Amino acid sequence: MKNSEIVQMADPEIEHLLETLEKERLNLKIQGRTGQLKNSARITAIRKDAARIKTEQRKRQLDAAARKTQESKK
Repeated sequence: MKNSEIVQMADPEIEHLLETLEKERLNLKIQGRTGQLKNSARITAIRKDAARIKTEQRKRQLDAAARKTQESKK
């Protein structure tokens, strides 16, 4: 997933996607431990996508705090 795709998503959409990725990651970890995993690179891709999503969430959180601070100074 590209960062530009994540930036265009709404907050609830991002939260749902992150939850879905975490569930998929857990399932892949279980498959890996039981010897059923076919594509081990998918775990790495999911981890990176989750990190991109968490970064965007944090950026939005900081932007909202900065706007709130600017409004209170006026």
